[in-house]
Amino acid sequence: MSKYRLYLDEVGNPDLEHSEDPNHRFLSLTGVICEVGYVQERIHPEMEALKTRHFGSHPDEPLILHRSDIVNKKYRFATLRDPEKEKRFNMEILGLLRAWDYRVITVCIDKKKHRESYKVWRYDPYHYCLAILLERFTFWLNRIDVRGDVMAESRGGKEDQRLKHSFSRLLVQGTDFVSPERFLSALTSRELKIKPKSANISGLQLADLLAHPSRCEILAERNLFGREIAPFAGEVISILQSKYDQHEGRLYGKKFI
Repeated sequence: MSKYRLYLDEVGNPDLEHSEDPNHRFLSLTGVICEVGYVQERIHPEMEALKTRHFGSHPDEPLILHRSDIVNKKYRFATLRDPEKEKRFNMEILGLLRAWDYRVITVCIDKKKHRESYKVWRYDPYHYCLAILLERFTFWLNRIDVRGDVMAESRGGKEDQRLKHSFSRLLVQGTDFVSPERFLSALTSRELKIKPKSANISGLQLADLLAHPSRCEILAERNLFGREIAPFAGEVISILQSKYDQHEGRLYGKKFI
């Protein structure tokens, strides 16, 4: 039986105290669903070949695709300051994002509105987003009768413990829509897998490339983004329309709370 993995990436922070700050008002959590064998056979080798062609990446010092560094043309991505090189790279990475087989689910929360609406919160904003994301991942796994697990990028000691604790709590307590038994029957592991950025995990890099544009789209749809969407992000958003999880005419790949 095929095994699927949900690769997580967050944009923003779960700190409720700074929810009045426009830069910290929204937290989004994006999950990218990939078949594990497909990552090994298709996504990873093609991603590594892309890095080698454009940046001279070497196995001893692997280059990690990081959206903010690419956009700002920092560090080893400084070569993209050449307009022709940037054009070629953009064309190729967009082609791969379009061609690869994966599904996307993004959950975005307005911390300011929730703080105004609910005086007492049982959990932090990250937990609310993760709960909805895990519910929808479980529904997706059940729909095609497969099992899977979840992986996130390491954020450091306390942050990693927060992620693991939130994940474990959901599996023990369940949610209003998914029982603990249903979570455990769909997932192959009771623990959240956490890997450092240096591990060069292709699925996590894919999630990093998609998470910010997906968040931009969700906020822009509600006139909450506050500025024009950058052209490259707009191209990614157009690709996402066929990658969001949807079933029988219903869209499950985007959720704003």
